Amino acid sequence: MGKDGRKPAEGRVDWRKSAAVGLPAIAAVGALAVVMAQGALAASFAVSGTSFQVSSSKLSSKGLASYVHTDRSADGAGHPVALLGIGEATLSDICQSAKVATPLGTVVFKLTAGGPAGEVSAANLVIDGEDLVGDATFGTAQIGRDASTLDQVDGVRGEPGKFGLQAGNIEVAGVRSHAWSATGGDFRLKGMRVGVSLDGATCFP
Repeated sequence: MGKDGRKPAEGRVDWRKSAAVGLPAIAAVGALAVVMAQGALAASFAVSGTSFQVSSSKLSSKGLASYVHTDRSADGAGHPVALLGIGEATLSDICQSAKVATPLGTVVFKLTAGGPAGEVSAANLVIDGEDLVGDATFGTAQIGRDASTLDQVDGVRGEPGKFGLQAGNIEVAGVRSHAWSATGGDFRLKGMRVGVSLDGATCFP
């Protein structure tokens, strides 16, 4: 019942409730889009306290570099990750989902792109991930190289003495990752869709 004693008409949207659900996630994706457009590395900002899923049917790149890194959230907490730098990345499709706490409960924020709309591309894509699963084919690989000497992906280098690896051309099918951050320069998301819902599905179980 409304304040005037009348029932709200059926089929109407309660915009106050929708805003309460959507605003935290929309703000998060807006911030992520700005960082991607600037081409900043993942280590250059404090991550949120929430990891997210990333998936793609196929990812290919002209170079790959990786080393162990620690992301920091605003409260100072550390999150150990494998920083994965991908040179000129092309993805057949992409899905990113995160569970976000709101006053109405846990909301699933989901972003998808690519597929029938065309490939997704990014220059110097950097993913700070807890894991990466897929069927991979590498070019020449160098495992155990000093992280400070990595040169396959511009700007992706670790501290001297730290473990690193890199490879030439790479293709990964069935990509699945739990990540704390993802950034890229010239990120092009064809057919992008953003959804926020209380009962939405994540990118993968």
